[in-house]
Amino acid sequence: MGTPRNPRASVALALTVVLWACAFPAIRVGVAGYGVAALSVLRLGVASVALGLAAPLLRVRLPRRADLPLIALCGLAGMSAYQLLLNWGEVAVPAGTASLLVSTAPVFSVLLAYLFLGERLGRLKLVGSAVALAGSAVIALAGGDAHYASAAWLVLAAAVVQGVYHCACKPLLRRYTGLEVACYAMWAGTLFLLPLAPAAIGRIASAPIGATVSVVFLGLLPSAVGFVTWGYAVARFTVTVATAALYLVPVVALAVAFGWLGERPRLIELVGGLVSIAGVALIHLGSRHPASAHSAHPAADPVHESSAAEGVGHASPGRSPAVAGARISRAVSCDAVGVRRAPGPRDADPAAPALPGDPGLGDLCVELLVAHPGEQQHRRAVPERRQQQQDAGAGDDRPGARVVTEVDRGDQ
Repeated sequence: MGTPRNPRASVALALTVVLWACAFPAIRVGVAGYGVAALSVLRLGVASVALGLAAPLLRVRLPRRADLPLIALCGLAGMSAYQLLLNWGEVAVPAGTASLLVSTAPVFSVLLAYLFLGERLGRLKLVGSAVALAGSAVIALAGGDAHYASAAWLVLAAAVVQGVYHCACKPLLRRYTGLEVACYAMWAGTLFLLPLAPAAIGRIASAPIGATVSVVFLGLLPSAVGFVTWGYAVARFTVTVATAALYLVPVVALAVAFGWLGERPRLIELVGGLVSIAGVALIHLGSRHPASAHSAHPAADPVHESSAAEGVGHASPGRSPAVAGARISRAVSCDAVGVRRAPGPRDADPAAPALPGDPGLGDLCVELLVAHPGEQQHRRAVPERRQQQQDAGAGDDRPGARVVTEVDRGDQ
């Protein structure tokens, strides 16, 4: 089934690409006026305040206490360390070149998932990783001087910690939405950089107005609004379409950097960037074909997981989560980000896909498909009110009034 025609989702996806691309030249402007440390903490601070104010409207839930250590890791790697390394690298590396290096983050996400999460590393993923890393090496060595090369390796290190963030997010995405995980990580990352806040605030009075505008822009738009629009888009598009659109981020970043800063990337940097993007595309192509092909439920597509740029999304590559299973009688196949019980009227997820013509998922019997390495679980979650009746001992023998759990183990 093709991608649904949803103009709002298309606008959200395009806006995400533009905002994340514009972040790279904005960093160059901000770091010149504030320095590496001050820009990092102020950007995260502005984003944290914005997301904190919007959290009630977005219905962001409080995380479980047991998940706090993993959330702290996401914040430390994906926010604090990422900002410091990227800002430090962009002192010498042009904005467009930095965007090409950061686009290799999925490479490290795949390798870390293989080492720590037990995910399979297929031939295409392995070849794609090698190709992308070779392209990154070409970019890092293209400058010819030690200062540029050191800065380029710093930007590549930012891609590594972004890969750590993507990998650490995966267990959390089974319980929370992508937007919720991004909010938790943003707040945690800001806490880690709070010791730098006094010095950063002291630089506001003497900083150029252009640098201050860049700080506010980075915090409000790429860091805050970008995560919201990304979450909205990936809930309505297949992950294939969404992540394919993110390949445009370096292209747009190069164009914006040329128009805004007058930067002209060298030919060898462009060649290395194209090689890196080709490698990432191979990794994504390998991710579209799950290792376990046998299932007792042929009508259900396995969940495809993919990490991209500054956002993470999961969906089935064969159909859109917004319409999948809409023809099943009062049931819907749910391929949305993460897996948890069907949301009720009081805790509906704003980023979850809504069926055309249906008020929401709260009163539906939802079939959830969970794809783990070597295992597929099919669960049927009845509406919340019926579950409460069952827990209270009410004998309801109507079809669909009981919970049915089916577990099918695939190839181990």
